[in-house]
Amino acid sequence: QVQLVESGGGLVQPGGSLRLSCAASGFTLDDYAIGWFRQAPGKEREAVSCISSTDSGPYYGDSVKGRFTISTNNVKNTVYLQMNNLEPEDTAVYYCAKRSGYYLIRRLCGLPLNSANFASWGQGTQVTVSS
Repeated sequence: QVQLVESGGGLVQPGGSLRLSCAASGFTLDDYAIGWFRQAPGKEREAVSCISSTDSGPYYGDSVKGRFTISTNNVKNTVYLQMNNLEPEDTAVYYCAKRSGYYLIRRLCGLPLNSANFASWGQGTQVTVSS
């Protein structure tokens, strides 16, 4: 059964850090690009980052470049999103998902990052940045 489970969200003060985890089961991370997306209340889903063992990335949205870092632990089949210097604008539910498509396509993040190209979404983890 293909599943992605996010964890690590919480309440943090501006300038603080959090590390989100995306635990994958039912498939091998090496075979797919994995993306992180976020959605704040009343806003559209926004691409945050994407990583692939095949692509030349990783890739980051403009609003998080220099602050967020995506990484993969293939032994644990988990993708991480290290978020530093958090801002109130980073408040959102964060989701991870795997790239859809056939063998070659699913290994590429695809630019610009588009949530419509990803599937098997996790349930999300809430990140709140507030003093």
